[in-house]
Amino acid sequence: LLGHAVADEPPLAVKEGGMIRDGFSTELDELRSAARGGKDWLAKLQQDEIARTGIPSLKVGFNSVFGYYIEVTKSHLAKVPGDYVRKQTVASGERFITQDLKVMESKILGSEERATKLEYDLFLRLREEVLNHLKSIQETASALGQLDVLASFAEMARIQGWNRPDVRDEGRIQIQEGRHPVLELRMTEERFVPNDTDLNLESHQIALITGPNMAGKSTYIRQVALLAVLAHTGSYIPVASARIDLCDRIFTRIGASDDLARGQSTFMVEMNETANILNNATRRSLVILDEI
Repeated sequence: LLGHAVADEPPLAVKEGGMIRDGFSTELDELRSAARGGKDWLAKLQQDEIARTGIPSLKVGFNSVFGYYIEVTKSHLAKVPGDYVRKQTVASGERFITQDLKVMESKILGSEERATKLEYDLFLRLREEVLNHLKSIQETASALGQLDVLASFAEMARIQGWNRPDVRDEGRIQIQEGRHPVLELRMTEERFVPNDTDLNLESHQIALITGPNMAGKSTYIRQVALLAVLAHTGSYIPVASARIDLCDRIFTRIGASDDLARGQSTFMVEMNETANILNNATRRSLVILDEI
């Protein structure tokens, strides 16, 4: 039903037409045909009027205020026939209407307006019909979503040579030759240098990373957090081997920016974020802080 009713590229707005496919509604097709026929008539009118008046620059146009009009440039105003009624003066010339043009305008705009209204009515009916199948559609979407995620996990593991982490519940993070899962794929000219990590709740709870600018400190700490996130989602990860035990939360304090709208300096923002981490982190949280 949806394939038969909805256009391949429907617009974002549902009340402006263009979403119901030709052939779905005979009534809608007739209204569209009337509107298209009217526009063909306008194109013919322009050619006929150019021939009748001898004004080569004459054109039929449209705007939302005045509707359809015939525009003549200043240099040809002397050739305007007597049945033209002046409607508007513009910088380049004058705009006119004729009785025939007004009659056709009402037909075209009437058809377009009715077609748009009918489309919205059809959309509402379609929506009601879809609601009758809501449960199966949502279940199918959920299943496809899970399948998409699992297939993506499997493809990355196979193509990139990722390995399965050992996940336990004792508060340890041990990573051998870990790589940043995004940065590694973007580095084409050089090889990503892998890093080890060893943290545990008993003897080695904190790691302090030091080094010069551009040495990879930020990349390293973000890599640890990303590998932990991936392991918790059930994905294989870019490591030689890893044990990543369950965390209750991951907190980060990375990047610096002020919040002028709230009257907070960069330092104040950093302090508030760090205070939030200290107030909410537990013994089982993973915390990464970058140049606090």
